[in-house]
Amino acid sequence: MQQSTNIWFELGQLLKQLVLELTGMPWLASLAQTLLGIVGIFAVVMLAALILVYLERKVCAWMQMRVGPNRLGPFGIFQSVADALKLLTKEDIRPAQVSGKMWALAPVLMFMVVIITYAVIPFDAGVIFADLNIGIFFFVAVSAQTTLPLLMAGWSSNNKYSLVGGMRTVAQMISYEIPLVFSILGVVMITGSMKMSDIVKAQESIWFIVTQPVAFVVFVIAATAECNRAPFDLVEAESELVAGPFVEYSGMRFAYFFLAEYASLVASSCIAATLFLGGWHGPWLPGWIWFFLKVSAMIFLFMWFRWTFPRIRVDQLMAFGWKFLLPLSVANIIVTGVGLWLFFPLS
Repeated sequence: MQQSTNIWFELGQLLKQLVLELTGMPWLASLAQTLLGIVGIFAVVMLAALILVYLERKVCAWMQMRVGPNRLGPFGIFQSVADALKLLTKEDIRPAQVSGKMWALAPVLMFMVVIITYAVIPFDAGVIFADLNIGIFFFVAVSAQTTLPLLMAGWSSNNKYSLVGGMRTVAQMISYEIPLVFSILGVVMITGSMKMSDIVKAQESIWFIVTQPVAFVVFVIAATAECNRAPFDLVEAESELVAGPFVEYSGMRFAYFFLAEYASLVASSCIAATLFLGGWHGPWLPGWIWFFLKVSAMIFLFMWFRWTFPRIRVDQLMAFGWKFLLPLSVANIIVTGVGLWLFFPLS
């Protein structure tokens, strides 16, 4: 498990030392090391998006007894590449009456906000871009900002469908952000820390999915709504809103929203694996492989939800969040607190 960590740090330190020897400027060497980490995060997100688009179609086809992509390349593996090329070359249409700067900035902000959350995800022991003392709080605070770009897109598009989609975004994400945060609080109460590495280390003997099963269920449901995935994809419900906030976007502007959705899916799966599935802990195999397997299992679970449950109505969505998930998450916090008081009383 430590081998992959050493390789990660040795690569960064080697680049830092090389730049320092060539330039003699420590600040430039540190900047180069930081940029290497940023490039690594971008590479992970871009590659994951290409792979997940293909897997989404294959999982859907498998569940619905269909074939899925099978024309471009062996088993259709180049279909995602063709889709990416299509989006790159597609005409960027800009409606005449949109609010120019706000409309153009929304997709970029959406993508950047999701990318920033990867800074506090521990992929292995020591393999983390920024192991902050408030790591999980940082993730929640930054990921909550995805509401703003979606509202910007809906408001600035000068389109009634987009506006309603943007308003739904605010209602849905704020409503489900609260039980999501409350589900995380149980884990924080047990570990006594918001540092991501400390949370993983606390699961060395037992994973928190065993001690916090209710919190895990609440987190998965709330994360599904936060990622705008079925059965909670009311933000872009095509039956009544066409594509919600994305109606007036085409080409790469639409692709940014598309990439952000899959990047958010991977980030939520990483956090679920970190908080409830022991992170990088596991026997025999290197830690990063265990983390990859756990994240893959969570992504499959989210895809399973999408192709199993039908979309619910917006009033059912809000009622489920406020009348069921929120009281359940609060009850879990109370039970966790009572359990800690009974079994681990303060000295």
